[in-house]
Amino acid sequence: MPQSRIKILAPALKELEEIAEYHLLMVGQISAKKIIDKILKAIERLEEFPLSCPYVPDVELKSQNYRMLVCDKYVCIYRVIGDDVYVYHIAHGATEYGKIMKNII
Repeated sequence: MPQSRIKILAPALKELEEIAEYHLLMVGQISAKKIIDKILKAIERLEEFPLSCPYVPDVELKSQNYRMLVCDKYVCIYRVIGDDVYVYHIAHGATEYGKIMKNII
């Protein structure tokens, strides 16, 4: 199987920036860098193992093949289409990501 290409979409990039800003303000620069690096490394693993994460629990989203990558306290919602992995959202695990996703589908 060829290696997948990761495509982090604009909403997910914005959320990643917001996570970094939050950690920068609340804990400091080192914490912000660590969490962003950790999330990006987890996403990079999807290049080799795009189907390794479970489907989201939401039935409607699951029927559209959305998966979730859990990284620390964050959840990355993504979908594999062909050889590409599209990352739609990166949210805190306590966020109701199902509602966020349903606003875009």
